[in-house]
Amino acid sequence: MGNVVIYDSGVGGLTIWSAVQRQNPALDTIFVSDNQAFPYGTKSDSELLFRIHKVVATIAKNYSPEALVVACNTASTVALPSLRAQFGFHVVGVVPAVKPASIASKTGEIALLATPATVERTYTEQLISEFARDVNVVKIGSSRLVELAEAKLRGASVTDQDLAPILSPLENHPNVDVVVLACTHFPLLANEINAYFSARNRSVTLIDSAEAIARRVASLGIHSTKDAGKAVAAFTRPLSSDALRDALYAMGFSKTQVL
Repeated sequence: MGNVVIYDSGVGGLTIWSAVQRQNPALDTIFVSDNQAFPYGTKSDSELLFRIHKVVATIAKNYSPEALVVACNTASTVALPSLRAQFGFHVVGVVPAVKPASIASKTGEIALLATPATVERTYTEQLISEFARDVNVVKIGSSRLVELAEAKLRGASVTDQDLAPILSPLENHPNVDVVVLACTHFPLLANEINAYFSARNRSVTLIDSAEAIARRVASLGIHSTKDAGKAVAAFTRPLSSDALRDALYAMGFSKTQVL
């Protein structure tokens, strides 16, 4: 069918959807948010595996995708092997951009900004061990930043005062020159995070995985359909925010629906 589904627990996966749509404008895309079970970052691995497989089974039944992008670092680090074993379509995961951040750093010190679950997961430690063994990695876990990103898409302002309690630990690490945004929600706050560092006279590069994931999708060779370029947003419970619905239409979605 030429469908690509981009799936997240909240709306952070829209940063991945935007990159996929920009690089692959002829594809039909379906953005799926499991807002009923949001957030994923506070749940146990067993809870996540059960929920993720349940949602993906529903996605498979309703949309018959050629590819599924798990646009959530937490879900990817837990469920990619089992999803690939169960389903016949391509499954593309999102993992923290530790390798490019390590290469980009000029000081040899980077920060990993993620949800608490991703920060503590063994998979993340393996990435650091493999790709950042000669780099000092400062890890910061925050669920609050996810909430702030969701609030921004619903029309709220995010201020320096909101970010300070989360980012202030980096004041003790003045040599950090690259920050990995290791949650798909966090690029939604890139302007605010950049402003936070600029206000403190610091030059910091923000790196995320969106463009790399979009290139991976492009490499799969999925063919477009007669409705090429159509975008639909689906949620596991009805939207309660008119501001979010308006934002989705402004981004180019043709309709929203309940999965």
